[in-house]
This record gives sequence, C-alpha cells and structure tokens, in this order.
Amino acid sequence: MALCSASNAAYANEDMGKTDAWKISAGPGVYVFPAFPGSSRLKVFPLPVQDVSWHDRVFSQGPDVFGVNVLRAENYHAGASISFDFQSRTSSDDARLKGLSDIHYGPKLRLFADYTWWAFTGATAVYQDIAGTGQGLTAMADLFISAPLGRLMLSVGPGVTWASGQYARTFFAITPSQSAASGLPQYAAGSGLRDVHLNMAATYVISSNWSASAAVIAGRLEGSAAGSPVTERRLDLNGTMSVAYKF
Repeated sequence: MALCSASNAAYANEDMGKTDAWKISAGPGVYVFPAFPGSSRLKVFPLPVQDVSWHDRVFSQGPDVFGVNVLRAENYHAGASISFDFQSRTSSDDARLKGLSDIHYGPKLRLFADYTWWAFTGATAVYQDIAGTGQGLTAMADLFISAPLGRLMLSVGPGVTWASGQYARTFFAITPSQSAASGLPQYAAGSGLRDVHLNMAATYVISSNWSASAAVIAGRLEGSAAGSPVTERRLDLNGTMSVAYKF
C-alpha cells in the first residue's frame, strides 16, 4: 500500500483558486508502516514532508517526488509522478523469513486521476515498479468525503487495492526451494484483490503559516495476501504525521 498518497487526493483541489504561481510548504514528519506486507510488527520512520507545486502543473508532494498534472481544472486532475513507498522485506525482519528472498523498495511510476463533486472525491492510481524490485503493478480506487470544521479539515472514505500476479508472487508466494529453506509450506499466489481499506485524514491550520496533518490507511488483506504463510495478520496499517510551514 502506498504511503498514504491516496488521502492526498481529498485535498487536491484546495488551492486551485489561488493565483500564486508557487505553493511551498515543508516540515518534519514520521511514517508508520508494516515491517513487511502481512507483518504484525510496525516500523516508525522519520520522513521530511513537502508540498511544492507550480501553477498546479508540476508538483512534489509526500511520496510523489516529482509529478505533472497533465490535465487539471478546479475539480479534477490527471497525470503521472515518480513515487516511493517502503514496501520491502528482509530475512532480518522476522525469524520465519529465513530462507526467503529479500525484497527491496524503489521508485514506482504512478498514473493517477481524481475528480471532485461537492464534498466527494473519487481517485484512482496505478503504481508500476520501475526499479526491478519484482513488485509488479498495483492499482487503487478510493472515494472520500471531506468537510471543514473551523480550522480542521477532515476526510474519510473507503478504497480497494488490486495487485498483479508478479506483486503477489514476490511478497506472498512460497516456492519449493523457499519452503525447504524456511520450513514454511509451499504457497501459490496470483493476481487479484490485495486489500480493502479505509482512509482517514485530518489537517489543522495552526496559523497562516503552520499546519499539522495526520493520515491513516487501515486495510484488511484479501485473496492471496490473506492466505499466505508469510502473513501474520490481515490488518494492514499505514500512517503519517507531520507539521509543515508554508513559505
């Protein structure tokens, strides 16, 4: 699951009416994520956050290091970005993983689109591994409802993630040789629904320059991900917390 980037779509149209060419904010943050997909243990990783855009055309936002809105208007965006998430796995993550291949994280090509009507935003994104890490392709579809409460902006909504066969085999399959080395039973994994999840996000405006944000994606693994011997629990939690200064 991506670094809570799905929740960013809920706020994608917030500054469309402003005339400033540049929008820049940055600050410290932390990212909480499973040690590996299916792990019952969470990792906490310090992560600077940034939200930079030029004419709402070129941007760098959170895990999207560099992106372009190819199509944009007051209520929709469509484009592409280079995105990072921290889905990975090493044998040191868990004693049960001895004998399984390490999986490294790397950049992914993200194709996205979002559309807002009134308080509702629909968003889709496709992530393709471009670093040769074996993570294949995943696709997400999300629906948000957003509401301002004074200085607080809240957003919540459901979503689903689909995973390709390559992704499923990399993270959840157990080959005969891996079974012999690890003691885990052989397991065949294929493409299909990876998870269903709930997005929750909040941003509080502290002052004209400072804001604080938190976002959580709480998912339930499905299909091959749910049944794999690698999976310790089906609950899949990802979250970010940050404070940002607007320049």
